[in-house]
Amino acid sequence: VQLQASGGGLVQAGGSLRLSCTASGRTFSSGSMGWFRQGPGKEREFVAAIRWSGSSASYADSVKGRFTISRDNAKNTGYLQMNSLKPEDTAAYYCGVATWGWGLARTEYDYWGQGTQVTVSS
Repeated sequence: VQLQASGGGLVQAGGSLRLSCTASGRTFSSGSMGWFRQGPGKEREFVAAIRWSGSSASYADSVKGRFTISRDNAKNTGYLQMNSLKPEDTAAYYCGVATWGWGLARTEYDYWGQGTQVTVSS
């Protein structure tokens, strides 16, 4: 299984970006797809996760109301729409797939994509 993340870039504060994460090698019908981020000198932290079936999604408090996670099962792809970006959102963003569970903890994840850098200037 490979996860390919894309969509990062440089944006001014208040701007928007949309990250994508496409899985290849197998399809998923259970478990979750999620996004984590790691800023300079920080631990990798949970951002958002969504179940592969149904519409249940979870968000970190720091991004609630600004970020929206979604997925397209037919394309085996997940998305993270990031609006009203802040300089503190600057980080490498990683997508992952947990084949079971709600995907709220790093330990649940079986597969990870490479990071995509998001830089928000003030």
